[in-house]
Amino acid sequence: MASKLSLFNFIDIWIPIEKFSKTPPIIPNVVLPPLSSTGFCCTRSVASTRGRVAVTHAVKEEVVQSTNLEDTQKPKSTPSTPKLVLVVGGTGGVGQLIVASLLNRNIKSCLIIRDPSKAISLFGKQDEDTLQVRKGDTRNPDDLDPAIFERVTHVICCTGTTAFPSKRWDGDNTPERVDWEGVRNLVSALPPSVERFVLVSSVGVTKYNELPWSIMNLFGVLKFKKMGEDFVCNSGLPFTIIRAGRLTDGPYTSYDLNTLLKATAGQRRAVLIGQGDKLVGEVSRLVVAEACIQALDIEFTQGQIYEINSVEGEGPGSDQEKWRDLFQAAKAQ
Repeated sequence: MASKLSLFNFIDIWIPIEKFSKTPPIIPNVVLPPLSSTGFCCTRSVASTRGRVAVTHAVKEEVVQSTNLEDTQKPKSTPSTPKLVLVVGGTGGVGQLIVASLLNRNIKSCLIIRDPSKAISLFGKQDEDTLQVRKGDTRNPDDLDPAIFERVTHVICCTGTTAFPSKRWDGDNTPERVDWEGVRNLVSALPPSVERFVLVSSVGVTKYNELPWSIMNLFGVLKFKKMGEDFVCNSGLPFTIIRAGRLTDGPYTSYDLNTLLKATAGQRRAVLIGQGDKLVGEVSRLVVAEACIQALDIEFTQGQIYEINSVEGEGPGSDQEKWRDLFQAAKAQ
């Protein structure tokens, strides 16, 4: 019973988990292993994966401690990759980690956020050649000027809101507006030259009329996420969809880039990847962030939809070959 009720908290829902379980959620202390640059290769074909199911355990690796914080404070050199990765939802928990990891990899990034001044408090003052910040709101199509997407090669969309009414719904920030209309507006505005579009979605989106998912979907969050997924799949863009389980771990409070780079999944570094919307559980935000970045470069993840969880144990870290093995094993079964 407790495992089913834990679903109530898997998309930042503002209902204390203590109401459903006497065991409080684990919030481990958190150091992100040093990250390295990766190349990319992608094709233009779009494949369908509905109905296929696979779950695989992560390859184990030793955890490497974070680099000295002084290194993260040094001025960045010109990025060594031609990528320009647009991150939409970069001020959220997963989004902050994605941006911090891209900066640490020296990959040029671009943000669309409602309040550009927030980028400095989160990521420090960055050179325009490293991080471009643009004011915009995906809920408003008029904000999505084509100039924003100039030279953008890859896109990661990790926007979201709470499943149940909360303060985060203020200002018309509902699941319908964010998870459906926002995703639709963004995808419609992107140029066909985008080489990969990665969308963060949720497990359970294909079962929102079934218990216990129908309770989670009382205000439509799973339905609207599925509508967003379908629009992406039919857009013609080369896509990868990452369906996350209940999100765990920080950042719970935003500080600055150095704080983000110290984040870790604690003991929850092992990764489970599945297909077919049958994977249920929790996932560290760091695992979701890394999966999104890795999917940009792994060609066979194009046109695929994956579910992802994390459990205690050693994991792939930022090793691309280990992530390739994880994604490939899920795809092959």
